[in-house]
Amino acid sequence: MVEHAEMAWLVNARARRTAPDVSVTRFFSEAIAGEVKRFHQGFPRYRPTPLIQLKQLSRQLGISKIWIKDESYRFGLKAFKVLGASYALACIMAEKAGMKDGAASFEAFTDTGKNRLRAGLTFVTATDGNHGRAVAWAAGMLGCGAVVYMPEGSSRARVEAVKSHGARVVVVEGNYDDAVVLAARQAEEKSWILVQDTTMEGYESVPIRIMQGYLTVLSESLDALRGERPTHIFIQCGVGSFAAAQQAYLVERFGSKRPLFGVVEASKAACFYKSMSINDGKPHGVSGKLDTVMAGLACGQPSPLAWEILRAFADFFLACEDDMTMRGMRALGRPLPGDPRIVSGESGAITTGMVSTILTQARWRPAAEALKLHSKSKILLVNTEGDTDPETYHHILGSSSNAMHPGDALSSDAGPSHKKGGGSCHCMI
Repeated sequence: MVEHAEMAWLVNARARRTAPDVSVTRFFSEAIAGEVKRFHQGFPRYRPTPLIQLKQLSRQLGISKIWIKDESYRFGLKAFKVLGASYALACIMAEKAGMKDGAASFEAFTDTGKNRLRAGLTFVTATDGNHGRAVAWAAGMLGCGAVVYMPEGSSRARVEAVKSHGARVVVVEGNYDDAVVLAARQAEEKSWILVQDTTMEGYESVPIRIMQGYLTVLSESLDALRGERPTHIFIQCGVGSFAAAQQAYLVERFGSKRPLFGVVEASKAACFYKSMSINDGKPHGVSGKLDTVMAGLACGQPSPLAWEILRAFADFFLACEDDMTMRGMRALGRPLPGDPRIVSGESGAITTGMVSTILTQARWRPAAEALKLHSKSKILLVNTEGDTDPETYHHILGSSSNAMHPGDALSSDAGPSHKKGGGSCHCMI
């Protein structure tokens, strides 16, 4: 384990010694991923989100290739979360209709003959923004109600985005984890249907469906690569469901030949990093305000299922301060000449900021060596959200009057600016 002021990392030595455990990965097989992708392909607005190769950035970083899977294009909602929410809600409705597994589709529930299934149904969830908007959108498509609990300090833009789909929004006194507890309590008291992506005692079916919905991200990415395989995949982590789903799918599909996998968290909410550091085999939470600009990663309690998967198979765990994601936002928003511009929000750019920092500053060479990053590395990252909070996005990248040259983003340690560029980081092992 290595620790500095701006970043921390550790290597999970057991990851490559652990034989695939079907009890924790069997829900995320290649066959299930194919079924989920076919479900999403049934949407009238379905298009695979872009897999963008940043050739100039990879040259500057001294690696072979870097790809960004850009989820800011997903169904017009600017985030990947709709993949999980839509699949989970469709599965819930399919079960209510007595349909067998694999028969879930929105088409089956949008005709007037299914009104009796939808009548009076209300879905409830807790969110920092993107998941709640996804649940509200999916519930609206099904003609059902939605109630969304959000933590205090949630941005007005994210609150209004959830409301725009007809949901009732309640901002609670407390953090994201407090909102989760309240949503679960209200679901039980009012017979609402809880749609949360963290497993709890007695509550596993819906979170697993949500996680399965996330498999479309990596499945589409591997399709686009046409047999070329990344050496490294780094994924953002809040409660861990997104990262764990991708990790489990890689274990199922590639076994011991899977790419190296890194879990990247916000330092103020790094519950997985903390749990791995304590190293007693149990998940440990992070309490308090969880004060980070990365709202989508401000989750202090690991999902138990995600913990079992990532503890067993993830190769690296990293905790990064906010400066690092700001650096990533600027690097993507003001790209090197020849690379396309990618609009990436606070939670979407953390992996780009982390990789670019480690590979462009000499003081981070030990981190690059620990993560086995070198000239032949081929790195796949996911931009999990676009500018879901436009005001914050433009604040971080800065106005055109003081914007950097595109290439400055990777060489500058300038402070926050909301568009895409610099920032600095430190690490722990």
